[in-house]
Amino acid sequence: MINYLIIPGLGNSGPEHWQTCFEQLGSNFLRVEQRDWESPDCNEWIQSIDRGVSGFDPSTVVVVGHSLGCAAIVHWAYRYKRKIKGALLVAPSDTEAPKYNFPATGFTPIPLDKIDFKTIVVASANDVWVSIDRAKLFAEKWGSEFINLGKAGHINVASGHTNWDEGIKILRTI
Repeated sequence: MINYLIIPGLGNSGPEHWQTCFEQLGSNFLRVEQRDWESPDCNEWIQSIDRGVSGFDPSTVVVVGHSLGCAAIVHWAYRYKRKIKGALLVAPSDTEAPKYNFPATGFTPIPLDKIDFKTIVVASANDVWVSIDRAKLFAEKWGSEFINLGKAGHINVASGHTNWDEGIKILRTI
């Protein structure tokens, strides 16, 4: 059985967010909780991810990130070097962009080395938190498959991504 670890971004994912909908698919979908969702510290977040992954055979784990959760997953991958089954990285926030001025600590610079497990980056042409060019660069550097959803906003509730069936189909390819 595959174990899916949900890694929300800044502020967590609310009840209608696609990550919460994914979490309701079964007992093998688990959210990695963070101590501070509003002023995140990268070291704390990646330690939480590692505790989550350590509860399973890593070869059965797929991490599912959104926004800042993607940055946390990438930092975790470089720090811990665990070989998991894969990662779905949706709307990865560009923490290096001047517009990204949230109280998040330690998420820059964004690692740009190849990730040692299968990854898929899903991005949007009109995401305010990452340009499509930066998302493509991330995918290229990380060795990820890249999926452009077109004009899909930040791929969250505000852009209509709640019960996201297309996302489930993409997830099942990992």
